[in-house]
Amino acid sequence: MPYLDTYTTPLTAKTAAHLLRRATFGPTQQEITNFKGLTATQAVDLLISNVSLTISPPPPVDLNPGSATYRQPYLELPHMREREFEMGYMVRYWWIALMCQQNNAPSVLEKLAAFWQNHFVVAHSTIGEYRLLFQYLDLLRKGCLGSFRNMTVDMTKNAGMLLYQSGNENEKDHPNENYARELQELFTVGQKDFAGNANYTEDDVKAASKVLTGWQVNTNWVGTPPANGVTFSVSRHDTSNKTFSAKYNNTVIQGRSTPDGGDAEVADLVNMLLAHPESPKFICRKLYRWYVNTDVTQDIENNVIIPLANFFASPQNDFQIQPVLKKLLTSQIFYDNANIGSMMKAPSEFLIGALRFFNQPVPDVTTQTQGYKKYMEFVHWGMVAMQMAFLDQPAVFGFPPYYQIGYSKNWINGATLMHRSSHMDVFIYPNIEIYPGYILGVDILAWVRTLQPNFSDVAGTPAVACEVVLDALIENLYAVDLSQSQKDYLIDTIMLEGRNRSYWITFWNWYREDQTNGAALHCCYNIFTYLLKMAEYNIF
Repeated sequence: MPYLDTYTTPLTAKTAAHLLRRATFGPTQQEITNFKGLTATQAVDLLISNVSLTISPPPPVDLNPGSATYRQPYLELPHMREREFEMGYMVRYWWIALMCQQNNAPSVLEKLAAFWQNHFVVAHSTIGEYRLLFQYLDLLRKGCLGSFRNMTVDMTKNAGMLLYQSGNENEKDHPNENYARELQELFTVGQKDFAGNANYTEDDVKAASKVLTGWQVNTNWVGTPPANGVTFSVSRHDTSNKTFSAKYNNTVIQGRSTPDGGDAEVADLVNMLLAHPESPKFICRKLYRWYVNTDVTQDIENNVIIPLANFFASPQNDFQIQPVLKKLLTSQIFYDNANIGSMMKAPSEFLIGALRFFNQPVPDVTTQTQGYKKYMEFVHWGMVAMQMAFLDQPAVFGFPPYYQIGYSKNWINGATLMHRSSHMDVFIYPNIEIYPGYILGVDILAWVRTLQPNFSDVAGTPAVACEVVLDALIENLYAVDLSQSQKDYLIDTIMLEGRNRSYWITFWNWYREDQTNGAALHCCYNIFTYLLKMAEYNIF
C-alpha cells in the first residue's frame, strides 16, 4: 500500500462524503454534490482556502432579552461578573453556530480547532472568566493551521491555560508542576513512545516547572482585560539555570532575570520539547486517530506516523500544521476502504451532522435572536446529554473516548444511546418550534412528494416505486453502502411490514388522491424511523 502517496482518483459521492464527514462536522447533500468529481488535492485545497471566509466572524452577542446589552457584542464591555457563566455559554453557542453554518463554504477550521481544543484543554467551568475563555478559543481558531511551535508557546502564556493549570500560582518559592507535566505528557512529547518507553523523567517535570515560574493573569475581574491578559514577574521567576535529563540530551536552559526573560525561557523550553524525536510522532499519531482511524498498528506507525512526523519536523516544514493536514487528508490511507466507516460518531458529528444533512438552517443571530438561542441550546445540551460539553472537558486529558482503550466506541453506552434516540426523534417527529414558522425536523411526506413526477396526475403518471424512495432516503446517509439483501429487508419487512410491494403503489396513489389517507404515511414513517434509528449508532 502506498500509504501517504496522494490519492488521485476523482472523488465519488462516497469518498467526497467521507472527506467532508471527517474534515468538517458533516456535509449537506449539496456539498457532497459540489465536491464530487474533484481530486482529493482540489477538495482539500478548497476546504483550506475556505478557512479565510470564517476565520474572523462577528463576535458573540448578548442573547438575554432582559439585558440592557441585548444583541450587542459584550466581550469588550466592562466585566459582568454576576453573569459569568451565562456569558460563557454564549461563547459556546457562538462556536457551535460556526460549526453548523459553514456559510455554504465548508472548511477544515472548526473541526481542526476542536481537535486542538481537546489537545490543549481549558475548561470553562474551571476558569470561569468568559473573556479569557474567548481569548483562548480565538487563539486556537486562528492558530490551528499555522505553526505548532508558535501555538505551543502562545498557549503556554495564555491566561485561560494559566488559570486552568494553576500556572498563575507557579513562582520560585512555591513551584507548581501541573502545566510542566501536562506540557510534556499531553501537549508535546507524550508520556511514552510507541514501544512503551518513558519519554521524560520526573526531574524533567521539575526543571520545566522552574522555567515556567513568574507568569500571572493580570485581569482583576473588572474593566477590560489587556490584549493577552498576562504579565511576567521577574521577582517571582526562578532565574537559575535549568538542567534536563538525557531524554533531552542533557539540555541546559539558561536562567534569565530580565523583563523579557520569561519569553526567552519559554521559547527555549518549547524548542527543546519539539527537538525530542517523539514530539512530532505524538502529534501526528493524534491527528491520525482524529481524522483517519483510532487504531494505530505497528504497520501504520512505521509507514504513516513516522514518515508524516519526519515531514512535520523537517527543516522545510518546521512544524507547520497545514501541510501535514493536507498530506493526511489527500493520502491513499485516508481513502482506504478500511478507514471509511471505521469510527463511531462523536455527539458533535452525530448531532451537528444530522442538522446539516437534513438542511436545518441556523437562525440569524441579529434578527432571530431567540430562535438562534433555542437552536444552540438544542445542540449544546443535546451533546452534553451524550457526554460531550464543548469547552468543558471533564479532565485535562480531554473527552474520554479520545484517549480510552476502545476510543470512539466509548461514545456509545446505555445513557448516551437513549439521548441519541430521543434527539433523532426530533427529526422523525418534528415538534420543536425554533421560531414561528420554523419547526425543527423533516416533513417526510413532503420530501417524498418531491420524488413523484406529476404528483396530482394519478391516472397519467405511475406512482414512484418504493425502491426509489428507499434509495433517495439512504443517499449519503451512511458511510458504508447497504447490500441488496439489506435493502430488500428494509422495504419488505420494515417499510411494508411483510406486504407485497404492489401495496406501496396502492397506498401511495391513495395518498396522491386524498392526502388525509394515512397508509402511505405509515409506510414512510416505518422506513424513515428505522433508518434514523440505525443512524444512532452511526459510523463515519
